[in-house]
Amino acid sequence: MDAYSEIKEGEKGAWVSIIAYICLSALKLWIGFLSGSQALLADGLNNTTDIMASFAVLIGLKISRKPPDHNHRYGHFRAETIAALVASFIMIAVGIQVLYQAVQKFFQPALETPNMVAAWIALLCAVVMIFVYRYNIRLAKKINSHAIMAAAQDNRSDALVSLGAFVGIVGSQFGLPWLDPLAATAVGFIICKTAWDIFKDASHALTDGFDEKELNKIKQTIAATPGVESIKDIKARIHGNNVLVDVIIQVNGDLNVVESHEITEEVEERMLIAHKISHVHVHIEPVED
Repeated sequence: MDAYSEIKEGEKGAWVSIIAYICLSALKLWIGFLSGSQALLADGLNNTTDIMASFAVLIGLKISRKPPDHNHRYGHFRAETIAALVASFIMIAVGIQVLYQAVQKFFQPALETPNMVAAWIALLCAVVMIFVYRYNIRLAKKINSHAIMAAAQDNRSDALVSLGAFVGIVGSQFGLPWLDPLAATAVGFIICKTAWDIFKDASHALTDGFDEKELNKIKQTIAATPGVESIKDIKARIHGNNVLVDVIIQVNGDLNVVESHEITEEVEERMLIAHKISHVHVHIEPVED
């Protein structure tokens, strides 16, 4: 499966998230309003922004599938990373809003105890989101998509949020109504934490950051290739769901062009097999005395 086919496959994950969020947010907001549960309302509000975030991921994936043009010689793969960055901005805005509303609830004259129906709805939604998370995390690993991985992290966060809402609502039934807005506060912090993690990963990729441990594994694979005497320099960066590697290797200076070229082909083949990296630029230099 090539990079463009993988991105198209990733769009299925975005659609699964969108459909789940539309259904669950409508259910949570409706039951939360009727039952008077701040935690469930906060959870439902979170899901409404997740719809926008998932659409941002979907749009980014569609743009990523555009072929290279005169302005984008490397293609448009980074559009999905930008989409993940936009999603993080949306999530942080909602997280702050949820925190503000939850804190306000603490200072109201009386705290109402939500109906238990809200608790069972929260638990049901948590189970649904766990299944959505498992689907997307498998898909993200299969196609190496950072956008779908971000969506999966959001799915997991939403499952935990719904579980927190369930605990808060149940606790309020035992004469502790303040547990419900406390759970809503926890929801806000979880939203902000997830948004920060997505922002950090997306910005790291967009600024050509790359994991040092992963780079060392790539370096070891190249160094073990027959004919490679040493590695003078190596760089790697993330480009959407692709990894681009630039390496300078040193070989025996007595080799002819054909023999040197065969070494570069062996490096490329090993990178594809060991790391699923198909974009490798190999520069050859004679070994230094």
